[in-house]
Amino acid sequence: MELYSTNNRTNTVSLREAVLRGLPPDNGLYMPTVIPILRTSFFDSIEHFDIQQLAFEVTKTLLSGEIDDHDLKNIVEDSINFPAPLVEINQELSVLELFHGPSLAFKDFGARFMARLMGYYNRGEEEELVILVATSGDTGGAVAAGFYDTPGVQVVILYPSGKVSDLQEKQLTTLGKNITALEVMGTFDDCQKMVKTAFLDADLRRTRRLTSANSINIARLIPQMFYYFEGYRQFVKIFGGELKPVFVVPSGNFGNLTAGILASRMGLPTERFVAATNVNDVVPSYLSSGFYRTRVSKRTLSNAMDVGAPSNFRRMEELFSADEGDGSTWNIMKKYISGYAFDDETTKRMMHEFSREYGYLLDPHTAVGVLAAKKCREIELQDGKFVVLSTAHPIKFASEVDGVYFNGQQPMLPESVGDLLSRKKISHKIGAVFSELKAFLLG
Repeated sequence: MELYSTNNRTNTVSLREAVLRGLPPDNGLYMPTVIPILRTSFFDSIEHFDIQQLAFEVTKTLLSGEIDDHDLKNIVEDSINFPAPLVEINQELSVLELFHGPSLAFKDFGARFMARLMGYYNRGEEEELVILVATSGDTGGAVAAGFYDTPGVQVVILYPSGKVSDLQEKQLTTLGKNITALEVMGTFDDCQKMVKTAFLDADLRRTRRLTSANSINIARLIPQMFYYFEGYRQFVKIFGGELKPVFVVPSGNFGNLTAGILASRMGLPTERFVAATNVNDVVPSYLSSGFYRTRVSKRTLSNAMDVGAPSNFRRMEELFSADEGDGSTWNIMKKYISGYAFDDETTKRMMHEFSREYGYLLDPHTAVGVLAAKKCREIELQDGKFVVLSTAHPIKFASEVDGVYFNGQQPMLPESVGDLLSRKKISHKIGAVFSELKAFLLG
């Protein structure tokens, strides 16, 4: 498997280099030179696979012999060892629950697979690998859990002070050992910019083995394809193989949606994708107007989507600019993706109404997805079968949405969380300037 930089198609590297480097030296993003299509027999028999078998077949096809089958199967089975059930709400709407991993968020798929893949590639290295990651909420906890106590690996997580939920903050600040949390006096976009700058800094590149665990790293996107295939497998069992799902994706940095597009390029049957955002609506605005403008992110209830400069939009452009046919990238992209944005008050109302009507508790991000599904059905796809990706367990936002559910309903605290909320937070506060991050890493 070879990958190229989105800034230079002639700059190709192996998967190992792409994973351990994180970003190309020209500040692009790595993309596979070839996206293979899964065999027809795979989809004909998809109902008989479990999620680990699906994940292995998808990865084996994409990696094209990059990793020995035995080792690859071990990586998949060790990382993807929790379910992703599809819950049918009604005939038009289903929810794909992606929060049954250790950090209660969909990021567990990417973080756990990446941790094992990096461990595989890092074998025999004497110098420590330093993983830098910026988080707007869920990524940090998933990466912390995925890489915890991994030999030869140090993890440094940057998160915006006061802009993540209580549970999210405890997930990334209480583990210790090889996990360090940097509390940045700024926004997620500040954190992400600092991380990207670190990869381009000559002093750090010379003295530290740096890589990223954000979705800018291709190793995060590969396993995020798995649950699209798993969602489709269950969809076929419910609705049959003649229909195609409309995947509704709560989106922030747009790695989640990019993984879905990659899955569709590998042959996954889809009717359409819907990008659902909060008021940080950079991509929905682009899909509506044709003009892409980044902006300073705004703080919202659905904080994992508080991104004003989504990194993976560059990959989306790359995927759709490669399509055949006339027209601009915008004209091509909007044929496949719809975009809708909603504010906090509308999100809260949906959480309340959904709990009243169905007795099902949505976290804020999934509520935004349900709103987008409803809007898309009204405006574009009246006969669509919508699958909303539920990206986080509602318990992660219990204190932030207290009283919002009908009749005082509250999410149950999973046993896996244990005494997390009572643990002591340990973080290092730094300013939103790269010099402070660099000084910390060099120190």
